Amino acid sequence: MIIQHLELTNFRNYQATTIELTRGVTAVIGNNGQGKTNLVEALGYLATLKSFRGVPNEALIRTGSDSAVLRATVLHPDGREVLIETELVRTGRNRSLVNKQRLARSRDLLGVLRTTVFSPEDLELVKASPSVRRDFVDDALVALQPKLDVLCSEIEKVLKQRNSLLKQSGGRLTSEVATTLDVWDAKLAELGTTLGDERARLVSHISPRVSKAYEELAEKATPIGLVYEPEWRKIGLASELVASRLDDIRRGTSTVGPHRDDIDLLINGLPARTHASQGEQRTLALAMRLAVHRMVTETYGSPPVLILDDVLSELDPDRAAALLRHFPEGQVLITTAGYLPETAHPDRIVRIAQGTVVDDNATKDTTNS
Repeated sequence: MIIQHLELTNFRNYQATTIELTRGVTAVIGNNGQGKTNLVEALGYLATLKSFRGVPNEALIRTGSDSAVLRATVLHPDGREVLIETELVRTGRNRSLVNKQRLARSRDLLGVLRTTVFSPEDLELVKASPSVRRDFVDDALVALQPKLDVLCSEIEKVLKQRNSLLKQSGGRLTSEVATTLDVWDAKLAELGTTLGDERARLVSHISPRVSKAYEELAEKATPIGLVYEPEWRKIGLASELVASRLDDIRRGTSTVGPHRDDIDLLINGLPARTHASQGEQRTLALAMRLAVHRMVTETYGSPPVLILDDVLSELDPDRAAALLRHFPEGQVLITTAGYLPETAHPDRIVRIAQGTVVDDNATKDTTNS
């Protein structure tokens, strides 16, 4: 999967920019605050219709503009060219098209463009709250099985309805509240159990790949563990919901279920969040991203577009070189405000200044090869 052409209009600090991309490695270089991350953020948005920086859509529209337009031409492994277009608006509904056909649902875009993003924020995978690790696992599930996006959406809807009922109960478990809770509990138990099974299956499959990727990056064998064992899976979610009902009524929220899960990350048998150095934590986060990238490649027979947003500056020279050495084949975009290691071997260098491409140098043009 290759992005051939990218066009931005009123996106972030870009007023109007067009970039041709190469089949190999493109290095996007510029000082801090010039728009390097904005450029690759646009590519990530076209793949998922959300920012990998976690910001609302309104923040993506250029100051003073009412809308932004993103457009990319993607070459699929079978030779098909696909045009993806998205318009973000401050008021009203955003609009996305594939080959000029409007998408009825955002999930219809899944798989049209696949990306893997490495960013400095990936350290949050290890250090931040459980929700970040849940999102990582669920995003990986959807990347591997797009139909699971429906499952995740349905669980969100059920939880919203259940929590609304709990708040409205005023802390009292009346017969009417109990009857309605029975309905939502049955739905949550069914959907949540399915998601829990999918999460457990993914974690078991990805764990050895994370271990291998960590060994490649650290250049030494290190015991790595990913553990997904929520308490509710031991007795069943239906039973756990019954046991927690009075507590849920008192608190006015759902206290157990897949929305509360965590994935324990271990290095040398100890919790990485509290016992690992920052270098070890960052290496583990990168290994997790790289493991999913490889699983997606194995599943679909071609690699996603790989985006490294200012990651190399966060690593020591040895680990930066190791990361570059162990990339799978495919299209790669690297953003940096500093040096590029010799092992990067960029095919194209794009220089950015104040939201404008000031130099586009194809060192070895393979765009149409």
